[in-house]
Amino acid sequence: MTQRDLSLTLRDHRALTGLDMLRAMRDGTLPGPPIAGPMRMALKEVEFGKSVFTCDPDETLYNPFGVVHGGAICTVLDSATGCAAGSVLEAGLSYTSIDIDVSFLRPITISMGTLFAVGTVTKPGKRVIFTEGSLTDSAGTLLATATSRLLVFPTPLS
Repeated sequence: MTQRDLSLTLRDHRALTGLDMLRAMRDGTLPGPPIAGPMRMALKEVEFGKSVFTCDPDETLYNPFGVVHGGAICTVLDSATGCAAGSVLEAGLSYTSIDIDVSFLRPITISMGTLFAVGTVTKPGKRVIFTEGSLTDSAGTLLATATSRLLVFPTPLS
């Protein structure tokens, strides 16, 4: 994503609800966030109060001991919980994470294949949105969970 792409996305964000913007990103009519490429993740589903990301980890996401780095898992869960929060926003509003608490339940390796991160809003709000998230493998095995609070604010002009 170039700076021009980001500027266009911010302009569109001010005119679209969070759900409409996320649907446009999912469908490819708006560029997605730049972090998605290096993290090997993609927004696959979005509805009001819920988002689903996939992540196809490879060795670039490994820690020195041969498992997917906790920071990578946290990033995928932060994206899922954040976009769930974003899906309930009115036009002209944005969010940023206040905090995220992740519980890592199992070691994750690339042999597990595609990972699925689901974020859901548990309590919407005008200033703070509460969310929860889960990360599973393709067999549905729970790998990690998260809770997050997100701050709501007006979308910046640049």
